[in-house]
Amino acid sequence: MKHVYIAGPYRATTRWGVECNIRIAEQHAMMIARFNAIPIIPHAMYRYFDGTMCDDFWIAATLSILKRCDVIVMLPNWKDSEGSKLEHEQAEADGLPIFYASEGGMRELQKWLESAEQAA
Repeated sequence: MKHVYIAGPYRATTRWGVECNIRIAEQHAMMIARFNAIPIIPHAMYRYFDGTMCDDFWIAATLSILKRCDVIVMLPNWKDSEGSKLEHEQAEADGLPIFYASEGGMRELQKWLESAEQAA
């Protein structure tokens, strides 16, 4: 099974906005799970850790997780997130396949995952 990293905005001006961003990531994660892949959702993994460590720690942690994944999905509005832009840059530098959820990328991801499974 492939590990699919989900990147998109986490921070928002309100706690509700953060929760909405997490839920968007979780919705995409369910789609990915239905594609028979393992969704990696940093948004949900650390949702209650706000203020426990500096932002630099969390950015480094998520970039380290990304390095262990097979592919990345960029959620809608990912360009509004400094962290997501760094994740995108890292994925490009590492040569990971990148799919854009807002541009029909979930169908493309599904096809890619099916092809990768057949090749294995």
